[in-house]
This record gives sequence, C-alpha cells and structure tokens, in this order.
Amino acid sequence: MRYISLNLYHSIRSLLFNLMRGLRRRNVRAGGIKLVLQGRGWFIIALAIGALLHNLPAPEGLSDVGYNVLIISIVATILFITEPIPLPAVALLIIVSQVLLLGANSNDVAKSIMSDSVLFIMGSLMLAVSIVKQKLDKRIAFFIVKLTGTSTARICVGITVISGLMASMIGEHTVAAMMLPVAITLIRLTSDNPKDVRRLAAALLFSISYGCAVAGISTPSGGARNAIMIGFWHEFFYDPLNPETFKYLVNYVDWAIYCFPVFLIQLPLTSWIILKVFKPEQSTLTRAVVKLRTQLAEQGKMDIGDWSTIAILFCTLIGWITMSDTLGLGIIALLGSIAFLVVGLVNWNDINANVNWGVVLLYGAAISLGVQMKDTGAAVWLADKILMVLASIGADSGPSLWLSISALTSGVTNTMSNGAAVAMLGPITLKMAAGANESPLVMGYITAISSSFAYLTVIGTPACTIVYASGYLKPSDFLKVGWRMLIMSTTVLILSAFFYWPLLDG
Repeated sequence: MRYISLNLYHSIRSLLFNLMRGLRRRNVRAGGIKLVLQGRGWFIIALAIGALLHNLPAPEGLSDVGYNVLIISIVATILFITEPIPLPAVALLIIVSQVLLLGANSNDVAKSIMSDSVLFIMGSLMLAVSIVKQKLDKRIAFFIVKLTGTSTARICVGITVISGLMASMIGEHTVAAMMLPVAITLIRLTSDNPKDVRRLAAALLFSISYGCAVAGISTPSGGARNAIMIGFWHEFFYDPLNPETFKYLVNYVDWAIYCFPVFLIQLPLTSWIILKVFKPEQSTLTRAVVKLRTQLAEQGKMDIGDWSTIAILFCTLIGWITMSDTLGLGIIALLGSIAFLVVGLVNWNDINANVNWGVVLLYGAAISLGVQMKDTGAAVWLADKILMVLASIGADSGPSLWLSISALTSGVTNTMSNGAAVAMLGPITLKMAAGANESPLVMGYITAISSSFAYLTVIGTPACTIVYASGYLKPSDFLKVGWRMLIMSTTVLILSAFFYWPLLDG
C-alpha cells in the first residue's frame, strides 16, 4: 500500500473545505449588486473588515498599536478559518503587517519568528518524513495482535494505546500516516466489501485518530501546540534575574509530569466510547491475522534500517528528556533528523519534498504575532474584557474559569489547526491568568490540552483528516462519536486541574 504523504493533511483539508464552501455558496443581492462568496471572496471580505476596523478609533484603554495588533489577529483568524489563500500566505501577511501597521523593525520581527519552538516544529516534521519512509506498518499490526490476541475489541484498544504512545513522542500526523495502513490491512484482510466491515472500520480508524488526539498533549514532542505554549511561558514570565520565575522554564519532563497522566486516563475511556458507538460486526479477526502472518513471513525479518530507525528515535527521545534544559527541544530534534540523513535512511530530496515548510513559517509568524500582543498590551486589554464578561456570570476564577477557557479553545480548535489556536489564544489566556490571580501554568496547560479536543469535524486534526481519507468514514461519524469524546476529555481535564495538579505545586 502506498504511504500517505505528510502533505496529505493539507491537501485534503483544502479540498474538503473548498467542497464545503461550494455547497454553501449562494448569490447575495443587495441594491442590484451581486456578491458571490467564492475564490478570493473571503480574502477580500477579511481585508475589508480590517480596513473598516483600522479607520475606527481604538477602544478606550488600548493603544493604537495594540489596536492594530488585534486587527491583524482578527483578519488572520478569518483567513485561518475560511482559507481563501494558502495558509503560508497568511503567515507572510502577518509578518508584513507587523512592519507596515505596527511600525516594527523588520530585523526584530525576523528574530521573533525563529525560536527554539519553531526549530522543534521543523525538526519534528523532518523526523516524521524519515519514520514514514521505513514502512513498518505490517510489523506494527502484527506486534499489536501479539499483545492483544485476535479479539476485535482488544485489537481496537491495542491500536488506541500504540497510536497514543507513539503520538506522544513523534506527532499525531506522523502516527496517523503510519497506522492507517495497519488498520486498512486488518479491514481488507477481513472483507473486501466495505458494507460488511462498516462498524469495524469505524472502530479501528477512530482508535487511530482519537488515540493520537488524546496523546498529543502528553509531551512537548506530541504537537506544535505544546512547543508554542512553552515558548509563551518563557517569553511572558521568565526573568533570568528572578529565581521565582524559573518555574516557567518548562522542560520535557515537567510537561510530561503534568500532562501524561491526563492522557493515560483518557485512553481506556476513548476505547470504551468508540466501541460503544461503533460495535464491530466481527468479534474476532482470526482470519485477518492468519493472512497477516503469511504476508510477514514473505516480507522477511527486520533489517538494519528498521533497527537503526528505532535506535535513532530512542536516542532522540532520551535527548529530549535529559538535555532539553541545556540544548533546547529544537536542537535535539534537528540532531535526530541529521542522524537519519547521515545514516542514509532518508535523503534530503525526501525531506525537501515531504516536509511542509509552510507549516514552519505559519507557526513562526503566529508566535511572532503573539509576542506583539504581549508587548503592545493588546493581550492584557482583551484578557481584561473577557474576564469582565466571565465575572458577570460568575465564571472569572477557579474551575468555572478553567471550563470557560477550555470551551473557548475547544470551539476555536475545531475550526483551525490546534497550533494556530494556541498561537492565537495563548497570549490572551495567559494574561487572563495574571488578571484573575490564577496560575499561568495551569491556564497554559488548559489552553494547550483543550486545543486537542478537535473531535467534531473531519478537518479538526491531521489525524482525523488522514483516517477520513481512507473512504470508510462519513463526516457525520465524527459528530456521532466526537461530542461524547469532547465531554469526556473536558471532564478529565478539569478534574485533573482541580485534584492532581495542586499536588505537584505542593
């Protein structure tokens, strides 16, 4: 089976969104003028909204520069959601706007784009290309079966666990691309008729996508959103002259201590929800396992390339755990990528062709804009306004505030990538923490974790888009199981923040 490229997520997402926009297109007549919302329509609308806001006076308590930062954020958010132009082009607009509208020095803007967080994202994408090329899908499938037996329910649980454990280290899009052939292999070895394996396919595929989603928050290497939040903590609160702020230098182990248990609690609940909603037609997959064993026998034993891949990944993980304080997460990720190149397991043409460099640019620009929101006071002003609204309903502190932030982030992340959601909301929620006398660490973790709750749509996460591309799932399937996942994950998160995290501070 041909492996799915890392660029698949972005191409599928664009295709699906264009199809959805096409279904919603309609002609709007006003005074004889006909406006067709297609092509670059949303781009023109976003710029028009920005121009209109720019010509209005800045709100009371907010500087003109801070107001312009909010305008850039609003326009960028519209473009993130509607995607009338490529997302890397949105990143370029963010960079240019900081110079043109904020009067920022171009060298300062360039420096704010490249950080250890961005190097980490870039290195992780390079590692992903190297891993996918090794084609370990059938071996992973047989390994899962050896652990679980041939029971369908146990295999689904095994896929959820394996997907989750791998996604906690190397990113969900990589794991989904690796595990999709595993599920497809088991499905097709069971039956060639999709109607006979409708619920089985849904159970196996959602075990991959939601296993990846709940695991992406467990370690910094699980997703770009985590590296972005770590960068914000450092930028907003760390002062090398104040030892009390050293706690905001969150390393790999610190993050895992807070978030890995949250992931582990969700794992069995995720499998239970999936099997409850999509009870497989087959109680065992014995026939599929027999065929799989025969294919593996023909493929032969693991070679030096397979073992070298495992060794490099293990060393990279050890480096993240033991040396991220001194070297940084990004440098270690790059060292792992260099090792794959030096050993010859991947060549530069593979990396150059399959790494979405636009994603690196996008996250760099989003982080840079977050820094501007902090420096200009826009984040503080907006945080104060949101807190005033929450105070009016008694949700301005404690668990009610946490739940509000989680709900806000969950809503946003179902319309754009989780990294972009954290880049946009992170500065606001961290400043809200300061205004509400809440821990910036707690608020940051809640924001980052909630950004993984994109269970409701096909385009919510790369993993969801990749499994949908198999052709076995319907968009309505995501809603059917997704709302249950959202309630479960939010409950686990709030309970963890209330009962478990205080024990770590004590």
